Amino acid sequence: MNSCSPCPCGSDRPFLSCCEPYLSGQQVAPTAEALMRSRYTAYVQQNVDYLMATHHPTQRQLSDRATLRQSMASTTWLGLTILSTQQGQSDDDTGMVEFVARFQADQPGQIHERSRFKKQKGVWFYLDGEHLPPVEPKRHEPCWCGSGKKYKQCHGKSHP
Repeated sequence: MNSCSPCPCGSDRPFLSCCEPYLSGQQVAPTAEALMRSRYTAYVQQNVDYLMATHHPTQRQLSDRATLRQSMASTTWLGLTILSTQQGQSDDDTGMVEFVARFQADQPGQIHERSRFKKQKGVWFYLDGEHLPPVEPKRHEPCWCGSGKKYKQCHGKSHP
């Protein structure tokens, strides 16, 4: 990624001034949302080490590293939308971020999750998440699969 490339997290900021300082270890994410965005970018870049390091130590499994590598081999990430945040600011110890992450594997899909974050000794960690039903775009919005078509002309065809 070059210095002018937009960050994959969807912030509309250049990668170098958005998620890169967190992924490189130069800085820690100051908020739960910043950690969520940097973790999404880590998925895009297949950065298993960052994902493991930012997963709360009490929630890590020995098999996580292999599971991540396997899923990354067949997944292309298409975009992240942050729907809401609760707490998770620099002066909080807990936070929640609801998001939709769109991807292409065997077929287009999405992860809609309400993620919980916890800060320990000034460092935010992903704790766990509640999977929620898929978010369906309105008929005239772009399709979530990344085709560039309106939703009604793509995956919305079967819906009246």
